[in-house]
Amino acid sequence: MTRSDMERVQAYLRQLFGCPKIRVVAPAKAGLPAELAVADEVIGTLYEDREEGETSYAIQITVLEEDLPPATPPRRGH
Repeated sequence: MTRSDMERVQAYLRQLFGCPKIRVVAPAKAGLPAELAVADEVIGTLYEDREEGETSYAIQITVLEEDLPPATPPRRGH
């Protein structure tokens, strides 16, 4: 994925989600996927897929249990 592609995906995601803190981070080594971050927290990876002359991008977001707020107990009846 080129730097230009990463910048275009970043601009699209910022507009789509209304969040200027979204960043697409170039991989440390060639051949690895780019990372998707919000501010300084990496939340997933960005993959490029080129097939039959078409290009698409897929995002895989990982949510760790430890990052979630405590579970709310189920409510009893009404």
